[in-house]
Amino acid sequence: MRFPPRASRIGAAAALLSALLVGGTVSAAPAGAAAQSVGSICYGDLPSQAYDTLRLIEQGGPYPYTQDGSVFQNREGILPGQPTGYYHEYTVKTPNVSTRGARRIVTGEEYQEDYYTADHYASFDLIDYDC
Repeated sequence: MRFPPRASRIGAAAALLSALLVGGTVSAAPAGAAAQSVGSICYGDLPSQAYDTLRLIEQGGPYPYTQDGSVFQNREGILPGQPTGYYHEYTVKTPNVSTRGARRIVTGEEYQEDYYTADHYASFDLIDYDC
């Protein structure tokens, strides 16, 4: 089931992308790591379980895992550099997996951007709610 995205998330994501394109800062990858970048993913291309996670985030919980809503440190340096506490992570359930799995939604506060990772923070895609 698709729920309508918040208008602020659409405009905020566009503002974030615009800021990055016009010279915003992106934190560097850790020393010795290959340069990383944030891609994008259409809202309609997310796995169905990601919609459930986004709905829970919108509602403020309750979340299935105690770690959900915790501060994401961005240690990988892939997401745009922000102060500690800016990003929070949430589990996207993986079918037939008994653990939390590797899929997450990471949210940013100021611009209300949402990122999806299917590979436990090795790469991120900014969720594009316009497609």
